[in-house]
Amino acid sequence: MCCDLKRRFLLLYATQKGQAKAIAEEIWQQAGAHGLEADMHCMSEMDKYNLETEKDPVVIVISTTGTGDPPDTARKFVKEIQDTTLPPDHFAHLQYGLLGLGDSEYTFFCNGGKTVDRRLQELGAQHFYDTGLADDCVGLELVVDPWIDGLWLALKQAFLLQKEKEGMSSNVDAVSSSLSAAPHIVHELNLSSEVQNLSLEDGGVRNSDVLTQKLVDINLVASTADTEPSLVHSVPPVSESALNIPALPPEYIEVQFQDTHGENPHLSSLISEGTTFEVPVTKAVQLTSEDAIKTALLLELDIADTVFDYQPGDAFCVVCPNNVNEVEELLQILGLSEKGECFVCVKIKQGTKKKGATHPQHIPERSTLKFILTWCLELRAIPKKAFLRALVDCTSDAGEKRRLQELCSRQGASDYTRFIRESNVCLLDLLHAFPSCKPSLNLLIEHLPKLQARSYSVSSSNLYQPGKLCFVFNIVEFPACPTRAVSRKGVCTGWLAELVAPLLHPNKNTLDTKGGNPPTEKISIFARPNNTFHLPADPSVPFMMVGPGTGISPFIGFLQHRQKLREEHTDWEFGETWLFFGCRHQHRDYLFKQLKCFLENGTLTHLKVCFSRDSSAAEVAPPKYVQDVIRLYAKEVARVLLKERGYFYVCGDKKHMADGVSDAVVDIISMEMEVDKLEAMKILAILREAKRYLQDVWS
Repeated sequence: MCCDLKRRFLLLYATQKGQAKAIAEEIWQQAGAHGLEADMHCMSEMDKYNLETEKDPVVIVISTTGTGDPPDTARKFVKEIQDTTLPPDHFAHLQYGLLGLGDSEYTFFCNGGKTVDRRLQELGAQHFYDTGLADDCVGLELVVDPWIDGLWLALKQAFLLQKEKEGMSSNVDAVSSSLSAAPHIVHELNLSSEVQNLSLEDGGVRNSDVLTQKLVDINLVASTADTEPSLVHSVPPVSESALNIPALPPEYIEVQFQDTHGENPHLSSLISEGTTFEVPVTKAVQLTSEDAIKTALLLELDIADTVFDYQPGDAFCVVCPNNVNEVEELLQILGLSEKGECFVCVKIKQGTKKKGATHPQHIPERSTLKFILTWCLELRAIPKKAFLRALVDCTSDAGEKRRLQELCSRQGASDYTRFIRESNVCLLDLLHAFPSCKPSLNLLIEHLPKLQARSYSVSSSNLYQPGKLCFVFNIVEFPACPTRAVSRKGVCTGWLAELVAPLLHPNKNTLDTKGGNPPTEKISIFARPNNTFHLPADPSVPFMMVGPGTGISPFIGFLQHRQKLREEHTDWEFGETWLFFGCRHQHRDYLFKQLKCFLENGTLTHLKVCFSRDSSAAEVAPPKYVQDVIRLYAKEVARVLLKERGYFYVCGDKKHMADGVSDAVVDIISMEMEVDKLEAMKILAILREAKRYLQDVWS
């Protein structure tokens, strides 16, 4: 039961990777100091709340996943409110405020939150507070912090209005005084529904979860002569400021070491997203030359003995471990090298002050320490400010402690963005930079998120290659830099490259006395179907594909599938097909030179390629990028897309390619239809909505 002296509001969150939950927990923590009680629940726990009878204000924090879908924990909720039989006044009694989380690198920014917000409005619910949309591309905190700051005044006004409606005006003064009991200065924020228009006027100091750290005269790690800030060194005004830092998150995990006897759980038990299949890697090919800037690999998996099914354009996920050397390094820093093979029992700490503390679903109740660090926790995750705050209390050196406080403070927000977020700093980087920081194991389990499986586009057709699944990827490289002492490879791509090295180089370090064949490695995968990025249902409809670099991957599956259909159905009518491909060098990273085979047999009607780094002796320099090539075929693009109602597919890098392609198409529409740019953008938006302009992009 909620305390009678505090006004209650319902706090719902829907999360995919834990961000929305962490923000909801921060709101819950702050509520008490404002004389309020947050009744917090995951949106999926529909047996614990009922919006149809809810009388108190509702606060919703919801993320977005995939290409604009609500998170898995919101699916049931969204399905129920989208029931078309519900009357338009179904939620007329409801007062709510919504905070959506998203990434503007993707087309359908914050669509999870927007979907819920729009539907609640359609069903008669009213805002008591403007919707906030936080952008992970620039830093969620830029919207989240001021949105939370303004929430308390909005709730106060909602409660006062509620009291007036109930005819209980005599209690208004009591409510008002209880809400102002905490010495808290707050300024009303005018949050528009667009992040770009957000007014970031930080006019006060949060009291409830903020500790004002008085300035201490200390010597930082770097020389005081340094005028440039770094991960370990600050400069004025941050170094001379009193700091507003988050409250210390309550501990809630207890770890007990046991013996070394037993078996670790199967990897499939860690996956809640779908059925996992352990399949052999039967083939590995390096598609780029040794002197290419990036190394691209093609892997072939044997799925013949499974029920795994896919369509060209689908994606699937690979269950991958953390780097073994990084796990060993972390064990050493924590002083637990001798206990890596010991089984640990993870439980909820008795008497914890954490609201609704539950056992993390991604942590087995019993497994070895090394298993948890290898398969369960995202060691490369960028530490959130709450984690930095917890690390402060694990740090003995005064200078290091102060710098960690700065990095998690309001005053150090730009330093956090620059030296933590944009530098992709992870836990190991922090522990090297702040050597006196010695966190406990339970702290890591509490703050490190689940190790996510990595998603890849299918690069094959089950019709063309029955029982086979192929995919293509670049080996991701993170070079050494001031915030990272050593270079690293991507968690999954680095692991896969090491795993298939015997297939790539069968004569190197392979000792097989039974015939010299390299051992067959297996990986665990699960399906991640794409509901829209598929070939047109009508084979006579023309389509265009844009896929530079590894963005060509799904289109190989498209073309294989189309070739097989042409062979099996000679009486069908097939629409024309276009492919725009680009890479740096023709002789280094032209990934699929066999594209010409599709051209020769008629599967592919038009192939247009460009090479951005090759020099040309031509009098007129050829186009460097796919968006430049597309402009050369403006009339054809307009004809296929607008007159013949064709499809347009884009796959690859969002920021450096997909946005450029989108701009090119807008310009083509504007020019060919003789409309202004705004009208052309509206037409493109209609094409997106009709699922005829489709993107499969990454940042």
